[in-house]
Amino acid sequence: MKPLYTFFVFCLFWQGLSAQDLTSQSYQLIKTRNEVQYKNYYLLTLFQQLPELRKMLNTDTAFSNLYKSKTAQVNEAVKTCKTDISCYAKALKFNNEEIAHIGNRLALLYTENNALGNLVKNHLIPSGCYAMFAKEQHKTLLIKAWEQDAHAVNYAIGVYVEGNKPNYPKIDSISFSLTDKAFAELTSASALLALQGNTKLFFEPAMLFALEALELNERREAADYEPMAKGINLAAINQIKKTDWKKYPYSVILVPGAGPEEKDVALSAGGMIRCRLAALQYQKGMAPFIVVSGGRVHPYKTKFSEAYEMKKFLIEVLQISESAIIMEPHARHTTTNLRNCARLMFRYGMPLDKPGLACTVKSQSYNITNLLPERCKKELGYYPYKNGKRLSDTESEFYLNTTSLQIDFDEPLDP
Repeated sequence: MKPLYTFFVFCLFWQGLSAQDLTSQSYQLIKTRNEVQYKNYYLLTLFQQLPELRKMLNTDTAFSNLYKSKTAQVNEAVKTCKTDISCYAKALKFNNEEIAHIGNRLALLYTENNALGNLVKNHLIPSGCYAMFAKEQHKTLLIKAWEQDAHAVNYAIGVYVEGNKPNYPKIDSISFSLTDKAFAELTSASALLALQGNTKLFFEPAMLFALEALELNERREAADYEPMAKGINLAAINQIKKTDWKKYPYSVILVPGAGPEEKDVALSAGGMIRCRLAALQYQKGMAPFIVVSGGRVHPYKTKFSEAYEMKKFLIEVLQISESAIIMEPHARHTTTNLRNCARLMFRYGMPLDKPGLACTVKSQSYNITNLLPERCKKELGYYPYKNGKRLSDTESEFYLNTTSLQIDFDEPLDP
């Protein structure tokens, strides 16, 4: 189980506050062309992208020595590991001593007014990406954010290079056999590539190796349809700016996805029914937007996105305007349907104190109100929503929690 967020933060969010001292809806994420990177490793992305900070880390003797040591380990691995996959992984991953040493060095360099202090105040806190550490002292928050990103890198390498069991093996497992000599050759080449280009910061070889592992396994689902704000959700975002929220009892109608198990079926019967239920509530004026949520999940490595296919059905069959539909194409479970809905509402500037309406078939609807909160607590470490009133067997209210912005380090396909 992941650590629970503090009781203080729990109470704050359930009072319906947006916690502007902890997160800011005006904050714009610093993004790179590699969406998988900044979604999984936001602190490491900031280390790269903020010039003053990059210079500090690049010129620090301790970090330079760490980079040289890691480079030597990787070059030695390429010479000696041959077909031993775990040998490459060991050379690239951060070991416990390295994680502790780097954390201690960051703590030693940190001051409130230098590049690291500005990083915490201007990025880590307002972004919400490390919201579970929001109550910590700034220096401690920085260290915990580093530890989270290091463990996230290690996790991706563990699953997609070493073949470790992911949280959901049926849909998220490695694509290769560990005894395949071709995979060993690819892994060796990836290790070398992790040292190429402009890689000089201490963490870059390991991070690049993790990203290459995800790419080789064709597991870049975290990047699906990005940048969404400039593409699939642009019409809805433009409509959000013109919406009179006082006219509606609910902010959104959330439709959790239902993936078909057949490879050639784009949208399941369950997905169609959920869309029809949501369309009825939309036509009643219950909310100005429908959020369709679900990624490329079932069956293993399907090419069909639940959210995309539901949006297509709503537009083409049910005649719902594209400007009224928000796509959330990354959730892989019901827990993250609710969490990711909260994230989009926050990032798109939607009101957080107005309840949403979960609209789905009876069995899942009662699961959302009765069983899912504790599953979320177990798997995510917090409750991404609070139940409101039940309206019917297929509709129930929910209130979202902005701690949902917290990056999930052990779900690289939807962090």
